[in-house]
Amino acid sequence: MRYDVSYGVPRLKAVRFERPGVLELVDLRVPEPGPAEVRLAPLAVGICGTDAHILDGSFPARSGVVLGHEICGRIDALGKDVRDLAVGDLVTVEPHLYCGTCRYCRLGHEHLCPEKRAFGVHLDGGMAEQLVIPARLAYRLPADLDPVIGCLTEPLACAIHALDRLEPRSGLPALVIGAGPAGLLLTALAHAAGLIVTVAEFDPERRAAALAMGAVATIDPALPDWRAAALDNTGGAGFDFVIEAAGTTAGLETAVALSARRARLLVYGVARPGETAAIPPYDVYAKELTILGTALNPFTHLRAVGLLSQLPLHVIKPGVFPLAAYAEAFAAQHERRFMKVVIAPQPA
Repeated sequence: MRYDVSYGVPRLKAVRFERPGVLELVDLRVPEPGPAEVRLAPLAVGICGTDAHILDGSFPARSGVVLGHEICGRIDALGKDVRDLAVGDLVTVEPHLYCGTCRYCRLGHEHLCPEKRAFGVHLDGGMAEQLVIPARLAYRLPADLDPVIGCLTEPLACAIHALDRLEPRSGLPALVIGAGPAGLLLTALAHAAGLIVTVAEFDPERRAAALAMGAVATIDPALPDWRAAALDNTGGAGFDFVIEAAGTTAGLETAVALSARRARLLVYGVARPGETAAIPPYDVYAKELTILGTALNPFTHLRAVGLLSQLPLHVIKPGVFPLAAYAEAFAAQHERRFMKVVIAPQPA
C-alpha cells in the first residue's frame, strides 16, 4: 500500500478503461468496506473475451471503470456486519448486482435484469491492488488453492449454466466448436455429463488440451473435408448436441449444418453486436432443431466452486502478467499466445 505524499491517503494501482483502445494504469484511493462489504486483494484476474471487446469498443462499458470480473483474491478487511467471512480467506467473486424489482428479477431470472451492473463493466473490477464488494458476492475457496485456478470459477459458473440449458443426455454425440478457455470448460462438463465429445479447433495445442479435457476426437476446421470427417464420428447422423463456443457467425451456421434431427444447439460464444448468421429456416423446421442462448451464471457460482477440484483445469495453461504489464497481457490475449491470460495485481 502506498500513501499520497501530501495528504497521507493510501493509494492503489489499477487498470482503468478510458475509452475504446485506451487503458491506463492509474493511482486510486484505497476503498474502505461498508458494513456489509469486504475488501480483498485480488491475486489472479482472468482476461475474458468481454474485456477484449470492451477495449476494442464492441461491448459497452462505463468510461473510467476498472476492468476485471474473473476474480480470485484474499480478504484483507471486513465491514462491521460481516460474520461468515474472515480476513485471510481466499475467495472468488460472483460479479453481478441486480435491481431485484424488475420483471425478470421477480420471475427468478436475475441474470436477465436490464438494470444489472457488473464488476469490471459498470462497477470497478479486479484489475486493481484492492477491491471492495458486497460480502454476499464472495465465495470462500480452499486456502491452498492456486489463485489462477480460483479465477476460473466465474467462467466455469457460466459454463455450468450453459450445460443446464443444453440438458445433455449421456451416451450421445456432441460437438464443441472452439477450444478457447470457454470451449475447454464446456468440453470438460459435457464429458462429465456423459456426452461423446468432438471438438473443432484450429490451434493444435488447444486440440490437444480438448482431448485432455475429455473429448474423444478433435478436428481442424482448416481441413477442406472437416465437416464430413466430423459427421463420420456420428455414423453420418449428425450431432445431437452442438455448442458454439467461438462466438462467430460461421460457427453457428456450422452448428446447424452438422446437427442431427431433433438436436439441441447452444449459442455460448459471444458474437459482436450487429453480426448476423445465415441459417436455413427449413433445416430448423425439418430437423426439429432447438436453438438455445445462454447468458452469465445464475445461481451456479457455488456449484462451480465445488467442481474446481473435480475437473482437469490444470490443462488450461495460463500466461500470468503483473498489473504493470497490462498492455502486454491484453496483446497476448488478442494474439492467443496462451490458453488463458491472467493478471496478478499484487506487487511481486
